[in-house]
Amino acid sequence: MSGPMLPPQKQKQAADRDVAGKLAGDLLALLGPDWHRLHYGIAVSGGPDSMALLWLMTSLLPGQVRAATVDHGLRKGSDDEARMVAGFCEREHIPHSTLRPPKPIRGSQQAAARTERYRLLEQWREANALNHIVTAHHADDQLETVVMRLNRSSGVGGLAAIRAKNGAILRPLLHWRRSDLVHVALENDLPFVEDPSNSDDRFDRARLRHALQSQTALDPLAAARSAAWLAEADEALDWAVERLISSWPDASDIAVIRNDDYPPEMFRRIVVLRLRANAPQLVLRGTSLDGVIAAMLDGRRAMVGALLIDAVRGLEGTIWRISAAPRRKATKKG
Repeated sequence: MSGPMLPPQKQKQAADRDVAGKLAGDLLALLGPDWHRLHYGIAVSGGPDSMALLWLMTSLLPGQVRAATVDHGLRKGSDDEARMVAGFCEREHIPHSTLRPPKPIRGSQQAAARTERYRLLEQWREANALNHIVTAHHADDQLETVVMRLNRSSGVGGLAAIRAKNGAILRPLLHWRRSDLVHVALENDLPFVEDPSNSDDRFDRARLRHALQSQTALDPLAAARSAAWLAEADEALDWAVERLISSWPDASDIAVIRNDDYPPEMFRRIVVLRLRANAPQLVLRGTSLDGVIAAMLDGRRAMVGALLIDAVRGLEGTIWRISAAPRRKATKKG
C-alpha cells in the first residue's frame, strides 16, 4: 500500500533533489570526491540547456559558481540574449560576465566562433581563478556529432566525439537528453531563448539536427555511451603508443620513427606523435595522414607542412627520420 501523496510543493522539492543529485553523481564520476570543493565557470548562451545547467550548478554549489556569456555579435539579437542572462544572474546573485571578441570573427564562421569562444572562456577562467569551465552539451548534441563524424569517415578518436573532460572543460550533461533540460528550465520558470542558428539550414549541424529530431531509430543516450567508450579506447591507444615509443633504443631522438610491424592504427599514432613533437601546432588526420604513411611505406619522401620524412635503410631494417624542409629561395622581382 503506497503512502500519502506529497503536496505539489513537496513533490517539486523532491524532483529538484533528484535532478541535482544526478548532476552531483556526474561531477563525482568526472572529478572524484573533491568535486564539491572546486569553483566553476558556467558557459551560458541563454538557451534552455545552459540555463538549466546554471540553475542546477548554483543549486548544488551556491557561492562556487560564476557565469559567462560569449557574444560574438554575429547576428541580430545576440546582445539582448546576453542581457537576459545577465539580468537573471543579477536577480539570483550569480556573478556574470559578458565576453566579446576584440575583433570581428573571420574565416569559417562557426569554427572560428567556437575557437574564439573557448579562448575567451579560458581567459575568463584564469582571471577568476576557476577550476573548470562547464558547458551544457548533452546526449542529443553528442548524437549529432557522432553522425557528423561518421559522414567524415572519422576513426576512433573522431567517433569519440564530444569529450566529457578536456583539460579545464567539463561536460557533465552528456548522458542527459535535451528534453530533460528543457523540463528543468520550464519547471523552475527559468528564462531562456532559442538560438535561431540552430534551425538555420545553411549550417550542416542545423540540417542534421532537423533530420535527427524526426527519427526514432537512433538512441541519443546509447550513442553517448558508445562515444564515451570510444573516448576510453582512444586514450588507451595513446597510452600504449607512448609506452611503445619509450621502449625504442633511440626514444629520446624525436626525429626517429620506427615500425616493427605495428598494427596500422598504432603506426598512425606513432607518426602523428612524432610529427607533433617536432611541430606542436601541426594538424594531420584522415586522408592526409594516410597519404603521408603510404609514401613512407613506399620508401618515398613525404612532406608535411615544414617537415620532411625520409626513409633510412640500415642493418636493422628501415626507419624514418624527420627533418626541417629547406626554405624556399625568394624569387627576384623584375
